[in-house]
Amino acid sequence: MVSLAFIMVIVIGLFLYLGGLLHLFAATEGIAATGDQLFPEVAVQHMPPFISIIFIIALISALFPSADGAMTALTSSFCIDIAGLNRRDDMTEQQKKRFRQKIHLLVAFLFLLLVIMFHIINNNSMIGIILKLAAYTYGPLLGLFAFGIFVKRRPDDKLVPYVCFIAPIICFLLISISR
Repeated sequence: MVSLAFIMVIVIGLFLYLGGLLHLFAATEGIAATGDQLFPEVAVQHMPPFISIIFIIALISALFPSADGAMTALTSSFCIDIAGLNRRDDMTEQQKKRFRQKIHLLVAFLFLLLVIMFHIINNNSMIGIILKLAAYTYGPLLGLFAFGIFVKRRPDDKLVPYVCFIAPIICFLLISISR
């Protein structure tokens, strides 16, 4: 884990460096695109066609495994944790398979709806929006995790759902006040 952490620091540093070079290139070439539109603008409009095709293929090849992994993880999590598919004896293996396939199609459809919604929003920096949403979801989870690690006493289990519900509201209020 420690070795992976050091490698990830190097990889992230490399991506930050390349992002800085991309912005410097855009400034010297007079490219007006910013945010998430900068990389596609440079790759498609300011590179030779052969290089542009390589960039597009590389971007797609990096995107599909991530989306596929996320859809598979959401499908598995729903089927095992929420639907309790592993514990059900009233379904045959064929019925369980059909159920998983239907859930996977539903998750893929939800991903499509999200892509359409992000396209309609058309914000130049979707990463900022995603990070803001992550603050509402991961913030409370990390708070509960830190509480469990650093505090010796066990919290009252009845209060945990209320804390999980109130914490994103507090995050929203703090973000609203800090503007």
